[in-house]
Amino acid sequence: MTKLVLLMTVAVAAVHGGRLDHLTGGAYGGEATRFENVNNGDGNYRFSYETPTGISAHESGSPRAQGPEGPAVTAEGAFSYRAPDGQQISVSYTADENGFHPVGSHLPTPPPIPDAILKSLEFNRQNPSSDDGSYNGRNSYRF
Repeated sequence: MTKLVLLMTVAVAAVHGGRLDHLTGGAYGGEATRFENVNNGDGNYRFSYETPTGISAHESGSPRAQGPEGPAVTAEGAFSYRAPDGQQISVSYTADENGFHPVGSHLPTPPPIPDAILKSLEFNRQNPSSDDGSYNGRNSYRF
């Protein structure tokens, strides 16, 4: 959702001559104090902005990865703002052919892998199966 708001903000700014100063209040947090938007039409771009209320964002991208319809744009950037509860939210990210990869201290992380599972994975790595584990046609599997 935040990515969508960010992209909509950039689209609105592009339509209005690269300026955000006409945006006051609401979700945008007031007038932009700094805005940069560079797009030469060759697939490379960068933008950044800051508002007086502490909202900031920047992103750059270029066609690097091969996609189904030609070179796909790989992007990296970050944004930050203060949440209604006062927490400072800061996210950095990359977006490439493998998806969107956000990093932020407030984002949940998976629990650690239990020791028994780690030991089992290590055992399997050190003792590979002599079989492929496929069905053998006699109502059983080979392991």
